Amino acid sequence: MGFHPALPVTPEALAADAARCAASGAVALHIHPRDAAGAETLDPAAVGAAVAAVRRAAPGLPVSVSTGDWIEADDARQIACILGWAALPAAARPDEASVNLSERTAPEVMEALLAGGIGIEAGLGTEADAGRLLALRLLPRCRRVLVEIDDIEPEAAEAVAAGILARLRGGQEIQLHGFGRSAWPMARRAAALGLMLRLGLEDLAELPDGTTAPGNAALVAAGLAL
Repeated sequence: MGFHPALPVTPEALAADAARCAASGAVALHIHPRDAAGAETLDPAAVGAAVAAVRRAAPGLPVSVSTGDWIEADDARQIACILGWAALPAAARPDEASVNLSERTAPEVMEALLAGGIGIEAGLGTEADAGRLLALRLLPRCRRVLVEIDDIEPEAAEAVAAGILARLRGGQEIQLHGFGRSAWPMARRAAALGLMLRLGLEDLAELPDGTTAPGNAALVAAGLAL
């Protein structure tokens, strides 16, 4: 939570930030709902409150959430929470959710999302992740593939991204983004390839000139400037 002073945490803050990002040109939103103590959570009530608030503030934009295994740190609870999202009112149910193929429970998480009618964003950080997705034969059922490159030097990031992209032939929408040092190089590569790009305080805090971004909307605007 101390990563950036403008990081939105509450449903109200997420909603206000979503409106600013939409005004800056965002076409989709990815959020990390939190509990009353400010910790990330997959609890259906907290996820529903955050999604509903964001959807009211930015109507028409798809809203995605994370399913990361670090959030609940318990496999059974992780799956139970995700299955619980299906019972949320339509206005509070995520459109999509990201699944890290590096995580052990990825197959179960993907099946839980499909059971609830929630789109899968398959997160691939390595060629091994891409191979696992292909082996599971779930690529055709994914709404989007996220090629997510770790905080590494730009040249190495380019090589990893190229290796993953070379394995994807399913015709799904592809989003390319990086963390830290690889964030802006991957944004530029996404623009050059005509892919979706994701920019936000989850991944980086600096604008292309190295100055600290005042918030998510500024990162969106800088990405569109590419």
